Amino acid sequence: MTTNAALAAAATLVALAFALSTLDRYLRRGRMHELAWTISLSFFALGGLALWWAESHGWGTANFRVFFLAGAVLNVPWLGLGTVYLLAGRVWGDRVRLWLIALSGLAAGVVLSAPTKMAVSGTDLPTGSEVFGVAPRVFAAVGSGVPALVIIGGALWSAWRVARGKVPAFGAGAKRSVSLPKRLAVGNVLIAVGTLVLSASGTVAGRLGKDRAFALTLLVGICILFAGFLVASSGTKRRLIVAESDQRAA
Repeated sequence: MTTNAALAAAATLVALAFALSTLDRYLRRGRMHELAWTISLSFFALGGLALWWAESHGWGTANFRVFFLAGAVLNVPWLGLGTVYLLAGRVWGDRVRLWLIALSGLAAGVVLSAPTKMAVSGTDLPTGSEVFGVAPRVFAAVGSGVPALVIIGGALWSAWRVARGKVPAFGAGAKRSVSLPKRLAVGNVLIAVGTLVLSASGTVAGRLGKDRAFALTLLVGICILFAGFLVASSGTKRRLIVAESDQRAA
């Protein structure tokens, strides 16, 4: 196994393990941000698996479509949805989720059916501009850019609110579910740092090559993200428990 394939394999297994962990936490606690993270991590794992396969057996058009869809279009938006649930609460999170489900389906249809400019083959990772026309690349740009701004902006806003001694949450629904605001702020900062690491593959590629840069940033970024998830989750409570406490106080 080559170094690139080993890194891709490690990133895939780490993302899958974290997805199973967040799924277990969601099933036990019912927190919607953990469900959003589970979906996002599953896409990260699928993108890593496609890269792992390509590094071991070579690229093909079908493999690249899966890699592009999971690793460049759908993963970060669902990660951003977790931030919305954490900071804005269930009502806004559910609204964004409905739109995201529709857009995810549309993006999947476009990427999986879009005509290609060239036949994908060999062991070198091609770029989206080399393979696809405008539509899939627009979905990739919007899918990575807008949610990243939400994640990073939410982290900065969260830290600012904590620095002022206020709860880092929008609206009463979100405030009622926050128990340790400092941990929630630190968790969001770690998630933002992980997002920045994941987006640094283009910069790292200049020194390591595209394949290795993507595999390495995926592995490191996922580890930082999961640390952020653990910290942020420890700063929230289940809405049911808070509601019961409010009823007893009343």
